Amino acid sequence: MKNVHASPHPLVAHKLSILRDKSTEPRKFRELVREISALLTYEATLDLETEPRQVETPMGVAQGRSTKKELGLVPILRAGLGMVDGVWDLVPDAQVWHIGLYRDEKTLQPVQYYNKLPTLPTVGVCLVLDPMLATGGSAAATVGILKDWGVTQIKYMGIIGAPEGIEHLSSQHPDVPIYLGAVDEKLNDIGYIVPGLGDAGDRQFGTG
Repeated sequence: MKNVHASPHPLVAHKLSILRDKSTEPRKFRELVREISALLTYEATLDLETEPRQVETPMGVAQGRSTKKELGLVPILRAGLGMVDGVWDLVPDAQVWHIGLYRDEKTLQPVQYYNKLPTLPTVGVCLVLDPMLATGGSAAATVGILKDWGVTQIKYMGIIGAPEGIEHLSSQHPDVPIYLGAVDEKLNDIGYIVPGLGDAGDRQFGTG
C-alpha cells in the first residue's frame, strides 16, 4: 500500500529483534520502545512544514527554519504511553492528549473509556501512537475522534503492524499515512500479531 511506510533503518531492525525476544525484561523492553519510537519519529516528520527563521550565532547570522504547526501526540492507552518519551526526545514541545480505548476480547471491537480532548484543536498535526496495529479497530476509532475534533493532518505511528490492521485503518482513513517498524505475517484467532512480540502493554509494565 502506498501510504504505508515500513522503516528500512538497520537500527530499527536490530532493536526490534531484541524487543521481540521473549526473554527481554520490562525495563529493557521500555528502553527499546522509546528508542524505536525516536527513530520512527524522524521518518514520520520528514514532511513537516517549515518557515524561515533568522538566528544570531556567535559568529554571525544564520538562515534557519522552524516548524510551522504545533505537533500533538495521542497515545492510545495504555501501550501507547511507552512511545511518548521517544517522540519527546526529538520534539520536546509536542503536546500530549490521551484517548483510552480497550479491545473487547470477544468482539475484538474498540471500546472508548477515556477522552479529555479540549473543545477545539490546539495542534495542527497529530501522531497517533500505539505499538501494535493488530485489528486496526482502536487506531481507526482514534483517528475518527481526532477528525471529529477538527485535526486536519493525522499520522499513525506504531512498531509492528499486521496486514489486517493496515487494511482496516487504510480503508477507513485512506488519507492517514502509517509509519511502522515492521509489517508481520498475520493475526491469530484471538487477534494477536504473529510473530509479533506478545502484549506490548503487559511487556512494558510487567503485568503479563
